[in-house]
Amino acid sequence: MHPAVRYTYGPADLSGAPIFAGGFLNFGYWRAIDLGLPLGETERIRSQTDLYRHVLDATGLLRAAHVLEVGCGLGMGCEVTLREYDPSTITGMDVHPDQLRRARNAHADLLRQEPARLRFVQGAAETMPAADGEFDAVISVEAAQHFPDLGAFAAEARRVLRPGGRVAVASFFTVDSAPGRPEELAELLETYASGLDIARPVQAFADAFRESGFTNVRVESLGPHVWQGWDLWLSRSWAAGTWPRNFLHAYEQGILDYYLLTADRPGTNR
Repeated sequence: MHPAVRYTYGPADLSGAPIFAGGFLNFGYWRAIDLGLPLGETERIRSQTDLYRHVLDATGLLRAAHVLEVGCGLGMGCEVTLREYDPSTITGMDVHPDQLRRARNAHADLLRQEPARLRFVQGAAETMPAADGEFDAVISVEAAQHFPDLGAFAAEARRVLRPGGRVAVASFFTVDSAPGRPEELAELLETYASGLDIARPVQAFADAFRESGFTNVRVESLGPHVWQGWDLWLSRSWAAGTWPRNFLHAYEQGILDYYLLTADRPGTNR
């Protein structure tokens, strides 16, 4: 685990920051929110929940499915999945033991009510503690920017999916592989300078899925429904010109964007 990841999701507890109201750890999907009106925590939590809904809808999730979330954080997405999509099981996996402890505490009642349907396990994106073909869908929401090895993640996602299963990943990547992109982002954003986030082109991730044997690999830009809302929300706490506001700047400069990637494991059991 990279030291920046260990600290940010351990002692620093990013989940406790006001900008991540509601316990979700994502920038939000603001399509259904009127950005011309004042933003409060209600709108913020709606944006974060809507990002999960968009990812889950993209899996074509069927009732009674077995679902794995990679990088589950506090498990808020697992709760949304259980409450709104009625899976047989939802497994939240995270590499950080502190996050798993917080998730189990946050959802203690739900774990008691649904012990056969909800669980939290420790594991890395590159070495998942799951059996071959255990899941119908693998999702990951705003965690892949931390994954050390996208190819290993893609291979593991294919392994743990049943034939006909689908992976859906939402995160931010560079728009291309132009030389100097990592240096540009490190100058703009502290998360890249520290190594918390890793600068990689979205095409490299799509290629990793194809090379692992996935088919129907699709890449969708979510930027028009992410960056403006995220920046407006940040403006409540951060002044213009501070580094967190540079996410929007990086998008406007054509360096960084937010994407949804989906891919299918070949088979007929969907």
